Amino acid sequence: MSTHTQLIESLRQIVGASNVLTDGDLTPWVQDWRKRETGKALAVVRPGSTPEVAAVVKACAAARVSIVPQGGNTGMVVGSTPDASGTQVVLSLTRMNKVRTLDAGNLTITVDAGCVLQNLQEACEKAGFLFPLSLASEGSCTIGGNLGTNAGGTQVVRYGNTRDLCLGLEVVNAQGEIWDGLSGLRKDNTGYDLRHLFIGSEGTLGVITGATMKLYPMPKSQLTAFAAVPSLEAAVELLGLAHQHLGSGLTGFEVMGQFALSLVAKHFPQQRVPFWQEHAWCVVLENSDNESEAHARECFERLLEAAMEAGCVVDAVVAESMAQAHALWHIRESIPMAQAEEGLNIKHDISINVSRIPEFVTETNALLLERFPGARMVVYGHLGDGNLHYNVQAPENEDQARFLNEQETPMNALVYEAVDRYRGSISAEHGVGSLKVNTLPKHKSPVALDMMRAIKQGLDPQNLMNPGRVLKA
Repeated sequence: MSTHTQLIESLRQIVGASNVLTDGDLTPWVQDWRKRETGKALAVVRPGSTPEVAAVVKACAAARVSIVPQGGNTGMVVGSTPDASGTQVVLSLTRMNKVRTLDAGNLTITVDAGCVLQNLQEACEKAGFLFPLSLASEGSCTIGGNLGTNAGGTQVVRYGNTRDLCLGLEVVNAQGEIWDGLSGLRKDNTGYDLRHLFIGSEGTLGVITGATMKLYPMPKSQLTAFAAVPSLEAAVELLGLAHQHLGSGLTGFEVMGQFALSLVAKHFPQQRVPFWQEHAWCVVLENSDNESEAHARECFERLLEAAMEAGCVVDAVVAESMAQAHALWHIRESIPMAQAEEGLNIKHDISINVSRIPEFVTETNALLLERFPGARMVVYGHLGDGNLHYNVQAPENEDQARFLNEQETPMNALVYEAVDRYRGSISAEHGVGSLKVNTLPKHKSPVALDMMRAIKQGLDPQNLMNPGRVLKA
């Protein structure tokens, strides 16, 4: 009996035969979210508990078979799908989907890593609390995946990334040992904070199996405004005014370029997209208030009045109901889907200091158009925290697959060199995965890379945890 056959038999004994998939259509587990790559798995294993995860990891380690941890498989950088070798085990955590405890007095919730983000949000809301992480994929992505990639989303400007929302982790390390770090403590100064090694590590150091997350009181009101601004400089000025007038109530601040909005209007005509035909840029911003809706609306009105006097807002609409607010946010969230409807595109998830974003976009747009005539820039994203989705659509009427195949590498190089000049990051919230693993060494400090390699070697000396992701194998 071969080593792989023996391993599969051992895995069946650990998790049950029905939870070890080797035949049939495994596409949901072996193809990445953007359908850029399709791998091949030795098996898809679906454990139902942390001890089962530990036993699976031990068995794989003994057989020297590498593991690809996977949550909802909604990542953007091909970080949670197997390679083409057919020798990797996909460790799917979607059966581990329960809320374990909610501690109202401590403002924390502890959940399995496979808990879907939307289910976590709803459990918190039912108990009268807010869990503020919000992503377009929240109906499919899992909290373990959110932590593994340190996901961002639309409310980072107020609450921070997933890292900032996490107080404790439960992790199975590369040797199959369980580290119980599920603390709800805000203060614990007893050495290295190990949770921060695993958050954002994309499954390359261990398998996150559970997490203790922060909760917040449910706001008394949430108001959303959609504003037209004459330029990116004006959008940055509006952001400064929003900080002054709304303070910590500013929970979301998203910018959208005219072409990005035109794609939503074109492909989703049932959505009413304000202002896009008349103005170069629009902003959607949200104010959460713990006093009253009247107070929130008064703050918003003062902000918009000051912004119009300053000339950084030329028109605006404030949602009069939650349904209208959801409709305005849905416009922003529909941009990636509208891009996909338009055709293949080249994505850049970058971060730049907020004050320098207008200069970066002007300069880089000009460089791209000079080198790639007809390229169409789809610029939108989380201006409030400096994260832009700086994407490029193929020229109209051009073969999009050929454009992607021929131009993605030189276009990425041009954009990332510009990011370096502005001392930014080539991955703000999507991670590195395998898509950017060969690019990272060109843009990351050699000292930082050496420290990262030392951590990887120390925690996973056999290189069995998601090899070829983040760091080159």
